[in-house]
Amino acid sequence: MATYVITGANRGIGYEYCRQLQQRGDRVIAVCRQPSDELTTLGVQLETGIDLTDEAAVADLTQRLNGTAIDVLINNAGMAERVTLDNLDFDSIRRQFEVNAIAPLRLTSALLPYLGHGAKVAIMTSRMGSIADNTSGGSYGYRMSKVALSMAGKSLAHDLKPKGIAVAILHPGLVQTRMTGFTNSGITPEESVKGLLARIDELTLENSGTFWHSNGEVLPW
Repeated sequence: MATYVITGANRGIGYEYCRQLQQRGDRVIAVCRQPSDELTTLGVQLETGIDLTDEAAVADLTQRLNGTAIDVLINNAGMAERVTLDNLDFDSIRRQFEVNAIAPLRLTSALLPYLGHGAKVAIMTSRMGSIADNTSGGSYGYRMSKVALSMAGKSLAHDLKPKGIAVAILHPGLVQTRMTGFTNSGITPEESVKGLLARIDELTLENSGTFWHSNGEVLPW
């Protein structure tokens, strides 16, 4: 039984991570600001009231975990707000950087003492953060913050390799969640997380720092 810490665990992909991991017998520590009813009834360990943009809240979380050995840290929490060239909301862009790029790096750094040799870190980024794959423009805050997050993940892969910690940089696919308006053209959270867990399970120090689609495709930077 491995111990997983999952952020943004109250709904969507985060909740589905918790559900599938618990189902296969792993220990799940679910981190979120406010728990959903479905997460509460799942029966996993809940660490609530945690705003990952708040340094004091992250410090509180590390104290709550009290030295727990973490096998896999899944940085899943994120946000998306529409920012176009015709409506450049710089406050929104800053918020998205704080939540999507800075917060995962802050948490990973804070929990490093709990990640031993052989541990893994999963960075939930997006294909929309691929510069080579950007053929439509727009989405300034989301795209820019996800590029920054992917770069953080790549640097972590290099910096953590001597410690024996591998890093996966993951795109979940277009998933039917609240963030995407439950799009009919997307895949289900169940299908997405099944693929994401396969990528995490296959993660090694040799392939650390790779940018993967949940289906196993290696994505362009």
